[in-house]
Amino acid sequence: MGKIKFYLSILAAKVLSLLIITINRSSGTSFVGLVVLKICPDFLSYCSKYVKKEIITVTGTNGKTTTAGLISSILEGNGQKVIHNEKGANMLTGVANALSLEIMPFKRFDYYVLESDEAYLTNLYDFLPSDYLLITNLFRDQLDRYGELDTTAKKIQEAIDKNPKLKLILNGDDPMVTNLGTDRDKIFFGFDKVEIISNSIVSHAPIENVNCPVCKEALKYAERFFAQQGHYYCDCGYRRPQCEYSGDVKIFDDYSIIKVYTLKGDFEFKFGLIGLYNAYNALAAISLGLELGYDENKIQAALNSYQAIFGRAEKLTLRGHQVLIQLIKNPTGASEVLKTVDLTSNILIIINDNYADGRDVSWLWDADFEFLKDIKNKITVSGDRAKDMAVRLKYAGIEPSKISIIPQIDDAIEYLLNSLDINEKITILPTYTALLKMQRGKWRE
Repeated sequence: MGKIKFYLSILAAKVLSLLIITINRSSGTSFVGLVVLKICPDFLSYCSKYVKKEIITVTGTNGKTTTAGLISSILEGNGQKVIHNEKGANMLTGVANALSLEIMPFKRFDYYVLESDEAYLTNLYDFLPSDYLLITNLFRDQLDRYGELDTTAKKIQEAIDKNPKLKLILNGDDPMVTNLGTDRDKIFFGFDKVEIISNSIVSHAPIENVNCPVCKEALKYAERFFAQQGHYYCDCGYRRPQCEYSGDVKIFDDYSIIKVYTLKGDFEFKFGLIGLYNAYNALAAISLGLELGYDENKIQAALNSYQAIFGRAEKLTLRGHQVLIQLIKNPTGASEVLKTVDLTSNILIIINDNYADGRDVSWLWDADFEFLKDIKNKITVSGDRAKDMAVRLKYAGIEPSKISIIPQIDDAIEYLLNSLDINEKITILPTYTALLKMQRGKWRE
């Protein structure tokens, strides 16, 4: 009976997806998965039979979607058949959504690459144990949902404990990540040297203080790259590990050069997404690709061909305007994005406070919006919390006369597209549910 429900759920997924696309012009990132799990609650357990090689999961506060996308691109570039929840829907419904639309009764895939929300990873492993878990970082994020960093770390550790054969690929520059999976074999990636070859940027945001996970005393740093990431150490002996995949990176305005040092040799890669945070995402994916034994030239080819997922440093042209869309959702991630903003562009910031965004928008006061104080043009704010964003910009040093409030997202985008000269650039910084609404906007046609 269970297998019949599984096949019925696959059929229902494909029919429902077609209807959603026809009626709503959207692929639906979770609704199909919700229906699938209603029909067949054990759907994800059955999916383990449809992968021939390995299941790779990616979690962490920031960078999950880009890192998982890069891993998928590397695997596909090496001729592997991959299922990947590429839209970034990373709770159980989102994973079920992606798998149900690809799986066929007699078709097998080489890999699953599954991005997972930190809090839902343990639930995913109840149904679908994995071979690899890559953890990008752990920052303060949506405190109303997850609590402090220790709470999030405990949730991930619970997931690791459920999965005894799991191989861990960890960001060695993040002290909270390094401490996970204490009794497991772990492979680390991290940067030895970071060099910024672009406009000099000085952060105004407070540094996130993190205590040693072992003795709870304040960590010390020989090098600090951003937030708590860097070369940390503690008097108790806890310190940044020696990384199997260490790198030197040069960050330019619109690309990075990453030199990776391994026991098998040294390799140099060029990566086209902006910012140090994306360089970390690239290093994570490169490290896993090399660990799986894939050729460095094919990894570079995958980096060259990688297309940014919607809203993650996505570049597009709309009615003649060059538009860059960058998701912001927590203080550290937003501050790193703000460092890269072109101050000659026209900026639209869209802030929602739905469940997926986090109801508590006090994080706006911890993010470094002071980077925008020298903006050349007006800043437009939109979304459910547009007025809160306007107040935050005022206190960041931006003249109120330079701030326009247009609460309706479609209206705000239409205003910019219609009122600007054709050669003027637009930067859009939305929260998650604002990004989803943008995907359905008529202005994209």
